[in-house]
Amino acid sequence: MRGESTIIIAVLLVLGASYSVFLYLNNQRASQLPSVEVREYQGEKLGSITDFRENSIKGPPAINTTTYRLRVTGLVETPRAYTYEQVVLGFEAYEKVVTLNCVEGWSVKTLWEGVKLTDLLRESGVKGDAKVVIFHAQDGYTSSLPIEFIESNDIILAYKMNGVTLPQERGYPFQVVAEIKWGYKWVRWVTEIGVSSDDTYRGYWESRGYSNDGSIDRSAVER
Repeated sequence: MRGESTIIIAVLLVLGASYSVFLYLNNQRASQLPSVEVREYQGEKLGSITDFRENSIKGPPAINTTTYRLRVTGLVETPRAYTYEQVVLGFEAYEKVVTLNCVEGWSVKTLWEGVKLTDLLRESGVKGDAKVVIFHAQDGYTSSLPIEFIESNDIILAYKMNGVTLPQERGYPFQVVAEIKWGYKWVRWVTEIGVSSDDTYRGYWESRGYSNDGSIDRSAVER
C-alpha cells in the first residue's frame, strides 16, 4: 500500500510540473505576439492609423499610465478616479466602425474599441440637473457633448483603434469617439469627464468660433 501511494504521489507531482511548464510556455508564447492593425471589418474597408494627421494644440502628450487617473467629476453622486486598467478591464468592451471627419478636409474610417460613456456615468450617478459632459485632455484641450446625445448614440471612450492600442499621437490612453460630429469634438488624451449643467460651455475651438453643436451635417464655423 505504501509503495502504491508513493507511486501515485510521484505521478501527480510529474503531472503538476508538466502542467506548470505548459502554462509557462503558453504564456511566454502569447506575450510575444505583436499587435496587428485590422484593415477590414465585417466586409468594410478601413483606413489606417497612419492616415490621421497630427493636429494637436501642443503636440502629442506622453501619459504615464502608472500614475494616470481618469476622473469623473461634477454633477455626480460619487466622483471617481479610475486607473487605466480599471477602465479597460472593469467595464464591458464595445466595438464600432465610425468615420472621423476633420474640418481640415480629411476623413478616416476606423474600427474603435472602448467602453460606453453611459456605463462610466452610471457608476458615478449623474444628478438630475446635468445636461452636458465636458471632456478635459492632458494638454489642456476641452470640448463638450450633451448627455442626451451621448446616451442616444452609445458614444464610446476608445482605447483601441483597428485592433491595436491607441498610439500616443492618436490619444492614448483614451479618445472620445464622437460619431456624426466634427473631429474637434473627438477629444484625445482624456483625463477628466466633467458632468455639468452649463449647456453653453464652449471648449477650445468652440470658444474660437467653431460650432458648439459640431454636427457634420452643419457648418463647423458659426456664422
